[in-house]
Amino acid sequence: MSCFISKYADELVKNAAYIGTPGKGILAADESTGTIGKRLSSINVENVEENRRALRELLFTAPGALQYLSGVILFEETLYQKTASGKPFVDLLNEGGVLPGIKVDKGTIELNGTNGETFTQGLDGLAQRCQKYYEAGARFAKWRAVLKISPNEPTELAIQENATGLAMYAAICQQCGLVPIVEPEILVDGPHDIKKCADVTERVLAACYKALNDHHVMLEGTLLKPNMVTPGSDSPKVAPEIIAEYTVRALQRTVPPAVPAIVFLSGGQSEEEATLNLNAMNKLKTKKPWSLSFSFGRALQQSTLKAWAGKEENLKKAQDALLVRCKANSEATLGTYRGDAKLGEGAAESLHVKDYKY
Repeated sequence: MSCFISKYADELVKNAAYIGTPGKGILAADESTGTIGKRLSSINVENVEENRRALRELLFTAPGALQYLSGVILFEETLYQKTASGKPFVDLLNEGGVLPGIKVDKGTIELNGTNGETFTQGLDGLAQRCQKYYEAGARFAKWRAVLKISPNEPTELAIQENATGLAMYAAICQQCGLVPIVEPEILVDGPHDIKKCADVTERVLAACYKALNDHHVMLEGTLLKPNMVTPGSDSPKVAPEIIAEYTVRALQRTVPPAVPAIVFLSGGQSEEEATLNLNAMNKLKTKKPWSLSFSFGRALQQSTLKAWAGKEENLKKAQDALLVRCKANSEATLGTYRGDAKLGEGAAESLHVKDYKY
């Protein structure tokens, strides 16, 4: 038996395909309490539940924005929150044609005997949590594995352990009705060139799809959330067309056509950079059996956050900034973005954070 057919099989296939609808993508709003705290402190806003809720409400109620989204990834706290007027966020998203998703990993721990390489925790009790999240309205999940490039990394141990962890998570999600987003992020940190990133990306993705197959995961009911293939953060930048060529080739070599969509992480690129790179991939004239879309956190929220600054009177300005980025990325999934979006404050600045913790 090549894959396990869960009782949710038809629903998983339908939801995965829907999330990959060209013209739409995912807003990653699943920052942990600590991470969202750093974002809020950057605009001098206190990290308390009401402020976290208010930011998420701002995002989810932005007029016109949801038409460009097919999914929103939530943190557990947010899954159960409501708007100021009492409407559950889950209902708000569903009514806007957007599937609610949920971050299910429990962060990373160091792999013994390695130079700071990590493994993602959260398999214990995962099935029970997934069942609970499904009942609460979630229809897909996210689990982030993290690898790094340096002279001796990633090691084979880190690649294999993280691939196995992703596969076990994916299998559990499918048994519970959640479409698993498989996210093996290779950090951009370092002085390596784009060829080195391509080599590591291909090795990591090949290992992931071998593990997914070994664990009988039904690929038609999954999504991939990889890094784009780029030079390291301490290397000279290259044109979007070069990034597109290297990234799509790495995917062609490793990702089976059964996968309906690939939703890229932004990985610390500026808002505009991430959009231009995605657009270049979709303009590329080559074989692409999956749709290429986005699952952006920082690259959808940065200019919105700066415009808002925690002030009620800035609400419209902030929501307008979000709409600009959502529309630009929607066009990028179709290869029709002309680079003409009105850049909000912060849209062109690098969002790179060394050794980024989500």
